Amino acid sequence: MFSDNKKPKSMAELGGQPNRIEKNTKIKGDIISEADFRIDGKLDGNVKTSGKVVIGKDGYIHGKVECVNADIEGSFNGELLVSDLLSLKSSAIIEGVVSVAKLSVEPGATFNAACTMGGGKLPTQNKPATSTNGTTKAS
Repeated sequence: MFSDNKKPKSMAELGGQPNRIEKNTKIKGDIISEADFRIDGKLDGNVKTSGKVVIGKDGYIHGKVECVNADIEGSFNGELLVSDLLSLKSSAIIEGVVSVAKLSVEPGATFNAACTMGGGKLPTQNKPATSTNGTTKAS
């Protein structure tokens, strides 16, 4: 008779509470989660989530990040794949390879990356071309 179909789903129902790595915490390894993730410490590894990744002002990630949205105030070095919006705050420092659908950059942010927009794939980095006879030729 009464249906719960019209109620909005909470974060817990969608994939759990947001995850957080606090300041003064260092982690080495890979993280896979369906919930949002906030990094205020240091991560040497990869993050894959169907949610949002936030790198706080003191946060640092070295590795590969795959997410839907990302807000970065801290530092990132590696491969960053964001399927929707990447927002860089003025204190952000980004180095590496980035693929995004939409990009927002505040004045003052450092963005030293090879960037591809809209495709959802990482840009190729000096891949040698292969001819039809199987030999490799310089591009």
